[in-house]
Amino acid sequence: MRIIFMGTPEFAVPTLDALVQAGHTIVAAYSQPPRPGGRRGKALTPSPVHARAHDLGIDVRTPLSFRKEPEAVAAFAALDADVAVVAAYGLILPVSVLEAPRLGCLNVHASLLPRWRGAAPIQRAILAGDRETGVGIMQMEAGLDTGPVRLEGRTPVDGKTAGELTAELAAIGARLMVRVLADPEAHPPVTQREDGVTYASKIDKAETRLDFTQPAEQVERQIRAFNPPGAWFEHGGERIRVLDASIRHPSESWGLSSGSDQLAAKDSSESGDGGVVVDGELTIACATGAIRPTRVQRAGRGVVTTHELLNGFPIPPGTQL
Repeated sequence: MRIIFMGTPEFAVPTLDALVQAGHTIVAAYSQPPRPGGRRGKALTPSPVHARAHDLGIDVRTPLSFRKEPEAVAAFAALDADVAVVAAYGLILPVSVLEAPRLGCLNVHASLLPRWRGAAPIQRAILAGDRETGVGIMQMEAGLDTGPVRLEGRTPVDGKTAGELTAELAAIGARLMVRVLADPEAHPPVTQREDGVTYASKIDKAETRLDFTQPAEQVERQIRAFNPPGAWFEHGGERIRVLDASIRHPSESWGLSSGSDQLAAKDSSESGDGGVVVDGELTIACATGAIRPTRVQRAGRGVVTTHELLNGFPIPPGTQL
């Protein structure tokens, strides 16, 4: 087929590669414009899709908006594509774009629709404690992720981080898209059910700050949902990112330090000590239970174990985070 590919982040790259490997002709790749990157944020950096398409010799186009640039819509339609494949593109597509290709626009959406329509389905699934998630090939229409689904794949969440789940769903989505395009008639669009609709709103930066007033299970979900780049807490004027952690319960040994700094292990739901460091291994009390970070990162430094962090950056028992 003659395909227009539309995507921006790393999540979309496996689908682009799979379409090329399947022998389709990518007549153009659309991606969001290069953004400031690098340590000082001055040099413009192309998106992962932009960079990959360039390496493959595919023409790359980066309009700021289809709604405000009618010439961009005309150029899109002039490509005379059989289908547009969309994967985390990041721009709203007007009806004039959705209807331009012969088979319309097919989207790789990382959830089991109608659950988690919207911008951040992977993070929201983890935060909500979903046991299972997946990816679907959706026929796009004007509504927000309301279109019928042609094919779907599922996977357990199973304690995975957002980064791990993103990579897994990207690979599944790429395989599903190739299957649908190989025989569209064998995978007719199925209307989404009307019950079970939820919305995955965009992640606010404030959400990535660890909230120790929540139960330990919810704090651990925060850590997984926001890795990468990492949920965080503050100590000594620094942000410490937590990339992995285990849940600890009051019935367990919390590795309390000896001497005057020793604290009694207790359920913080009774003591109100959410955010207090309860031992010498950086176990942190939550509303119920506690979490023990295992991999952490100070600003501007590499990822280390918690033991390595505490050797050079003490956070003693009794510290309120």
